[in-house]
Amino acid sequence: MINYGKYKNVRNAAWQVLIDYKINELPVKVTEITKKSNIKLLNNSDCNFLQNNQLGVSIHIDNDWYIIVDDTMNVERIRFTIAHELGHIFLGHESLLHRTPNSIFIEKPEEETEADMFAARLLAPACVLWGMELHSPKDIAQACNISYEAATYRAMRMEILYKRNKFLTSDLEKQVYSNFSVFIEKHKKRGDKN
Repeated sequence: MINYGKYKNVRNAAWQVLIDYKINELPVKVTEITKKSNIKLLNNSDCNFLQNNQLGVSIHIDNDWYIIVDDTMNVERIRFTIAHELGHIFLGHESLLHRTPNSIFIEKPEEETEADMFAARLLAPACVLWGMELHSPKDIAQACNISYEAATYRAMRMEILYKRNKFLTSDLEKQVYSNFSVFIEKHKKRGDKN
């Protein structure tokens, strides 16, 4: 379990990326974030870099960031992996700065948890799901283009947030919601027609 201070830092970092990169609709286009950040995205099939069971990796070489992803996975998993690696980069995980093409990767469980949390909040921001009135894993998976498994975890978290009814309590969250407001209204109008 991660402490609240770290959770808040991860959540705020995801919101800040959504704001900084002017993301205003779902599904979040993670490849646009990598391009705008000058992060080079590579398929493992092109470089054969990933070790067994590795889905993706972030590497910092000569002041350039690279994300290498296992491109044999389904699109939803690839998107989550890219978002996870963006989490490592945007959260400033120190272990990344010491990776080299020939290094052995020693993963830090807390950093992996933080990167997963970042990815979930980047790809499926709670205030946007709330605004769209999405509850089920199926609806979340479809709207966010994430796996059913990731959407199930997000739906469970959303259930807790719905019970607390603590949406739009921070300035960052209000800005994210504002940026998505046109998208949310279009979604609601489509829902009214069905």
